Amino acid sequence: MTEQSPSAGAGVEGGRFPHDSTALTTWLTTLVRNREYGTLAELRRARVPTNAHIRAGWYGGDDHRDLFEQMAFLFAIYHQGRSAPSYGHGSLGAAARRIGDGTGRGPDNPGAQRLVDRIVASRRIPWRHLRHAVTRLRSCEQPPPSWTGLTEDLIKWNDRKARIAYQWSVEFHTPPGASGKQRTR
Repeated sequence: MTEQSPSAGAGVEGGRFPHDSTALTTWLTTLVRNREYGTLAELRRARVPTNAHIRAGWYGGDDHRDLFEQMAFLFAIYHQGRSAPSYGHGSLGAAARRIGDGTGRGPDNPGAQRLVDRIVASRRIPWRHLRHAVTRLRSCEQPPPSWTGLTEDLIKWNDRKARIAYQWSVEFHTPPGASGKQRTR
């Protein structure tokens, strides 16, 4: 029996396989839930393409294979040593508000502020800074951003109309409990 691409049964748009960020998140959280630590360890090997990376890339369809492989890497970094999966919630900007310690979180934490400044100033997807953000959230024992939402945001990173970096910055600086138009995931 051969394995098929997860997108194979999901329908094809114009002869091309579409991406499915929800399916990627479901697969990754299942790895944690089923304690498939070897596969998660493979995903943390960023520079060595493994079968796990290839499988994660399937969910990216024809156009976003590399991005989905990188997202699986970030997910595996966050979940290293964890026995319960976290789907995360909110955008990266909202999640970065949770970075910090007793002296301050989010905009009140100089390290978090510098990190968000670097992320939102990037023209290309800032993978190195995103890894740092995920690592900081993990070390602060704070939930990550929504993995599905983060994947969708990064797909639109260079879409000027979507203004993802701007939205993340606004959400990072929005005071807790402030009414306003915040995206939900």
